[in-house]
Amino acid sequence: EVQLQASGGGLVQAGGALRLSCAAAILNSYDWAIAWFRQAPGKEREGVAFRSEREGTTVYGDSVKGRFIISMDKATNTVYLQMNNLQPEDSATYYCAAVENAAGTRYMEFIRYWGLGTQVTVSS
Repeated sequence: EVQLQASGGGLVQAGGALRLSCAAAILNSYDWAIAWFRQAPGKEREGVAFRSEREGTTVYGDSVKGRFIISMDKATNTVYLQMNNLQPEDSATYYCAAVENAAGTRYMEFIRYWGLGTQVTVSS
């Protein structure tokens, strides 16, 4: 079983930054890709970022390209999401998820595990 726990959310002003962390209790970083997705009240889930160490693939959602960066510390199986220039529309609960490695741009269709999310609120 893959266990994931997102943390690092909080309240930030527009233009600010946050770094989310995802502790992934998985066998090793090549078994699964990791993705971040978010969901705001009343809205559908939205893919934010995807990273496969095995495939060497990184994908970002259109709304976060150029502002968010996904990275992985393979020694600790911790995945980070650096979020810069945050805007009120980025407010949501953010989740990290284990995804099939070959998912690529279709990563939202191949989510297999996810954990509790962390709330991000951006004030204007």
